[in-house]
Amino acid sequence: MSRSYDRALTVFSPDGHLFQVEYALEAVRRGTAAVGVRGKSCVVLGVEKKSALQLQDPRTVRKVAMLDDHICVAFAGLTADGRILIDKARVECQSHRLTVEDPVTVEYITKHVAGIQQKYTQSGGVRPFGISTLIVGFDPNDTVPHLFMTEPSGIYSAWKACAIGRASKTVREFLEKNYTENLDRELTIKLAVKSLLEVVQTGAKNIEISVMESYGVVRSLEQTEIEAIVSQIESEKEAEAERKRARLAATQAGQASMFASALSAAGTGAATPSQADASGATGEGSDVQ
Repeated sequence: MSRSYDRALTVFSPDGHLFQVEYALEAVRRGTAAVGVRGKSCVVLGVEKKSALQLQDPRTVRKVAMLDDHICVAFAGLTADGRILIDKARVECQSHRLTVEDPVTVEYITKHVAGIQQKYTQSGGVRPFGISTLIVGFDPNDTVPHLFMTEPSGIYSAWKACAIGRASKTVREFLEKNYTENLDRELTIKLAVKSLLEVVQTGAKNIEISVMESYGVVRSLEQTEIEAIVSQIESEKEAEAERKRARLAATQAGQASMFASALSAAGTGAATPSQADASGATGEGSDVQ
């Protein structure tokens, strides 16, 4: 009974933790990576796909789903939990549209999803949802894209760029270094692909990119388009590496030249006294003679 807080959902540990929620967060960290990047007029979701088995239909393995015509979601963690949570969110979108005759806003449905996740952290006989979500979209009659993230604990927050899932800390650090305000469509897509390549070692075949450019306009990039972007990124990396090698070689050559000049100057300075000594010795010898 001394460790009952480790198994019970509704009992805090002595240091104020709910271990079941932390276990759910660990399930998220073990899931495949997902990235969201918000540009000036679009928002991009990128996910790492698992390789489909030889006889499996890859269309049934989806990490990105539509909640409504104008809202898209990607998740990391337990896929079965994601399916249930997405179904609940879709029902709420349709119920809201039926009740008030207006589509939901992105923040409204994000708050609803986070509320469901929080409810499952304080009820007996259930466990928390083992997923985090990235929810993107456009509000009705608005041209500003939105990006929200929810966690298993029920926290939700707005982001300019965010990553969840495997190695999310590394991807977030990359995004912090490379993100700039008001990115156009091409740069937003390229940044999302670059950030995924930080953790996806197999290249374009395991990357899925969805782009929402305006209200109700969502497009998933074809595999050939992703491959072209990855090839461009790799060529840029090779060019940058070549420039670094050239700068390093130039620096080493400069240092070698300075070292040779210093040696030459040192050698010249040492020869003058020796020559003087030699001439003095010759003079002494002639006097003796």
